[in-house]
Amino acid sequence: MYDFLSFGWEGTPQQWKILKRSVKILTVLVIPLGVSIHTVTAWLFATTLRAEWDSTNFGAYFVSGAFLLGVAGMILAVFAIRKTYKLQSYLTEMHFDKLGQALVLMSAIYIYFNINEYLVPAYKMSSLHAIHLMSLFVGEDAVLYWSVIFFGMVVPAILPLFKPMRKPLPLTLIAFGVFIAAWFKRYLIVIPGLAHPYLPIQDVPESWMHYSPSFLEMTIVAATFAALLLIVTLFSRFFPIISVGSCRRALRRQR
Repeated sequence: MYDFLSFGWEGTPQQWKILKRSVKILTVLVIPLGVSIHTVTAWLFATTLRAEWDSTNFGAYFVSGAFLLGVAGMILAVFAIRKTYKLQSYLTEMHFDKLGQALVLMSAIYIYFNINEYLVPAYKMSSLHAIHLMSLFVGEDAVLYWSVIFFGMVVPAILPLFKPMRKPLPLTLIAFGVFIAAWFKRYLIVIPGLAHPYLPIQDVPESWMHYSPSFLEMTIVAATFAALLLIVTLFSRFFPIISVGSCRRALRRQR
């Protein structure tokens, strides 16, 4: 399998030169690619005729949230792989320290765009936005909304400022909170955005007035998480998690 996937790799100086140049190019290209993917996703919401999604801030709002979630996902992956494959010599506390600093930066940026997203419509409180915003701030979605704000933005923006919180275990717990909060943040964007101002309505059964996920919907969500974990597990089982070059450099530093 490795012979086939190496495409004739022999480790010559010329091949190493091409490889290093390609890695640099891909490292740069992945940034505009990530920005464009999440911006287009945001535009799919913002260009629909929904008052709750009618925002010119949605692109930056989605991109900043995706970058925060990306850092949190990296922390979770590094912790799990480090623990499972006993890679403490290669994935050190220094890596968690740097990831913790990145988490603070991404959280601060995301908080800014969240304030920008809700402050202006809350200040105007027009009839199109009032029902939706009141539901989020003090209504039936308030507990979920403020939990997302606290665990998904405030905690990762403040706690990793202290060095003990950038250790592997506490930082992973913070990242796990961000991961869960990010999923519910998407829920808050989609479900209340679709429900208002159409729900609640009069002269219908009580069950029609409030949304609750069906068994099929929960199964689909669980299946997506399971598929992601399966793919990551298979890749980590059959492909090198850390490049051989990185391992050699780590061993040299230890010596």
